[in-house]
Amino acid sequence: MVELKVLGAGPVKRGVTQIAAQFEKDTGNRVIVEFTGAPAVRERVLAGEAVDVAVVPQSAMEEFVAQHRVAANTRVTLGRSRMGLAMRKGAVAPDLASVAAFKQAVTEADAVVVNVASSGNYVVKLLEKLGLGADKVVKQADTVKVMDHVATSPQNLLGAGQLPEIRELIDKGVAIVLAGSLPDELQSITAYEAAVTKASANADVAATFAEYLAQPAARAAMAATGID
Repeated sequence: MVELKVLGAGPVKRGVTQIAAQFEKDTGNRVIVEFTGAPAVRERVLAGEAVDVAVVPQSAMEEFVAQHRVAANTRVTLGRSRMGLAMRKGAVAPDLASVAAFKQAVTEADAVVVNVASSGNYVVKLLEKLGLGADKVVKQADTVKVMDHVATSPQNLLGAGQLPEIRELIDKGVAIVLAGSLPDELQSITAYEAAVTKASANADVAATFAEYLAQPAARAAMAATGID
């Protein structure tokens, strides 16, 4: 039996965890899945930490390939994630159907809460582009903290995040509801990829797992969590 360590970031956590459990049943190997913020994953992989498979946004994977931290021939695409806004449970849902409606919703909110990863950075730049001031932004370390803040604050807050992450936290009982996805014109679609790291001590089995993540059954599992 081989023990694989998977280090990842982003809203693919739920799907990857489910697929890893099935991989264990099918192969008898063990898979330890750890997900954290994208900046931390980037730092750890670039530092050469002994993980077997990295799961990150496409932009981070490009950097890993350029820095020779992953085996490029093992790279697979898991799917794409879209962004949305959440609000405190019981709050009145804003209209997010158009760019004008989105701007009105943000204007009427006390603040928009974002993480410090790529999705949060996107929202900050988007608000700046739309002429909505930086004073509207509250930053938290990750999406879990973003949504906890939205759920517990008495203010009228909107929490930005990847739709699969918002749905997962709702399922876990965080007192938020989905306000809606960003309008198509403002949408950010993030592709997530996996690859075997050069630091892997189990490269052959890790490559098998990466291939497993790209199988039709795995893609169906990802789709069920909101990753298309």
